[in-house]
Amino acid sequence: MTSIRFALNHMAAPSLAIDDFFALARSLGIDAVEIRNDLSDNAILDGTKPEVIRQAAARHGLTITSINALQRFNEWNATRAAEAQELIDYAGASGAKALVLVPKNDGTGCADGERQANLRQSLVALKPMLEEAGILGLVEPLGFEICSLRSKTEAAEAIKELGAQSTFRLVHDTFHHHLAGEAATFPELAGLVHISGVSDSSVAVADMRDTHRVLVDADDLLDNTGQVRALLQAGYNGPFSFEPFAAEVHALKDPAAALRASMDYLSARV
Repeated sequence: MTSIRFALNHMAAPSLAIDDFFALARSLGIDAVEIRNDLSDNAILDGTKPEVIRQAAARHGLTITSINALQRFNEWNATRAAEAQELIDYAGASGAKALVLVPKNDGTGCADGERQANLRQSLVALKPMLEEAGILGLVEPLGFEICSLRSKTEAAEAIKELGAQSTFRLVHDTFHHHLAGEAATFPELAGLVHISGVSDSSVAVADMRDTHRVLVDADDLLDNTGQVRALLQAGYNGPFSFEPFAAEVHALKDPAAALRASMDYLSARV
């Protein structure tokens, strides 16, 4: 049996201060975490210096797998370049190994030809920025129908065409993989896996949203166990990071117990 290397995204317990979040990860035997730049009143948005994050991670014996995320990365312009540089600098100073790259998700830039051109333009621009800092770029296709990059195949093709496999990897998100309906998984290019489940059987796949994303249990509709098992069997040995967005998960009084139960559920089935 192959064991799962679990990681913890701050979205699993977004109300916890960074030090308490790191302590939660350690209490679960997890040694890798993802920090975010979209949590109000929390690091990074609250102005926490990257050196403080670095010191806290070291104190808890944690690796910061990534900062999540540069939004609209495939709409390259001066604003995006400045945002990218700021996040890459923060990643370097905080000790984060990678920056997650999230595409436009508003129904624009979806046309065939336009999608691929925009993606390549952004990868070409980001490549030297990431390489200079020694930071990995983690491209995360989103399965939503309005997203400008739904396909891991398109992302993988662009990365390979640019010969940029040492700079960019893919995020395999079990939720978005299910929504996109794409069979290909690209374990050799995967740098991170996000795991979350959907247990509400009343919602159609096309209507699934972040608010439906809970911890994986026996009611999961996304075949997380099958996806995780397939990735492990194909040779993926990176982290599987919990990323639930549902309010009911965020409201848990004992997130450690819920996370432990989900870890045990998945571990017993792969």
